Amino acid sequence: MAGRWADFGQYNARGVPGARALGTGIERMVTGVASPPDTGRGIAARLRYLTASDAGYAAMDRAGISVTPRTLYAWLAEERRPSAVNRARLDDAYWDLRRHNVAADLKRRLTAQGGARIEIDPVDQSAVAPAHRRTLPVRRMTVRPRHWEAAVDAWLEDDETAMDGIWDDLIVELGSEYDSYAYVSSIGWAA
Repeated sequence: MAGRWADFGQYNARGVPGARALGTGIERMVTGVASPPDTGRGIAARLRYLTASDAGYAAMDRAGISVTPRTLYAWLAEERRPSAVNRARLDDAYWDLRRHNVAADLKRRLTAQGGARIEIDPVDQSAVAPAHRRTLPVRRMTVRPRHWEAAVDAWLEDDETAMDGIWDDLIVELGSEYDSYAYVSSIGWAA
């Protein structure tokens, strides 16, 4: 990770690593079923989505759902309700599949017209004594398509090391003060 923040937070600055903020921003772009996973409607919607493809069944396997076909049919017919553990696993499987299914669309949206523009909000220094504050303006930059494609792939694989490397590559474009943006309060964009 870039940055000379060897003891980040020592003077009460608040923020998160830029790579984590980037991953959180991508995650916020993923939408899906709004009904809670413990309601009848939420369970039915997740089951319909997961049982519509082989990828859905694979997602259920990855989430640890191993039920007989008879039980699965009973869930689908709403004759039986999954246990609390299986409802949580259904929700995990649903979001895992959803993330995989929207990755290509995210790449398309973020790489359109030469890349999406981001706004980087520096760390929150409101609790830092004035003598220790840095002058850190909000920065704006256009992220090139190759970075977005790599970022979506790293996000999809939950690869924090790759995401950190991507963030380091991005903030180098900020010039000599890039180290000041290793930690940020937030990142935003519209895509």
